[in-house]
Amino acid sequence: MSQENVEMIERVFSGGGDINAAGVIEALHPEVELLGAIGGMEEGTTTVGHEAVADAVSVDSEIWAERRLELRRAIDAGDQVVALVHEYRTGKGSGVTVEADIALVYGFRDGKVVRIEPYLNQAEALEAAGLSD
Repeated sequence: MSQENVEMIERVFSGGGDINAAGVIEALHPEVELLGAIGGMEEGTTTVGHEAVADAVSVDSEIWAERRLELRRAIDAGDQVVALVHEYRTGKGSGVTVEADIALVYGFRDGKVVRIEPYLNQAEALEAAGLSD
């Protein structure tokens, strides 16, 4: 099952991180939880369910003219997958470009993503998943 989970995450990122890309919503469990990024302004928040997660991502896209996520590596961590990602954003009003290496730790239930935990620090994500860099 672990390899299947890695392949699912690779497919999800083939759309550039767009929640509306084909197959993304279908990969999410109905009770999916999106946590606020560890180390970010929304740390400690939790968004639950397909619609709420899609809405949260849509609000984020209202702020940015462009937001693109490039999967650099998907790592099998047993019942989780750690996605090491390079993120590109361009501000709508300012045109300022921001790039960062981030990570997302995915949990699974019934063959679907049930938990998404973003990290601003990749080493912290690997440690949280029981892996070392």
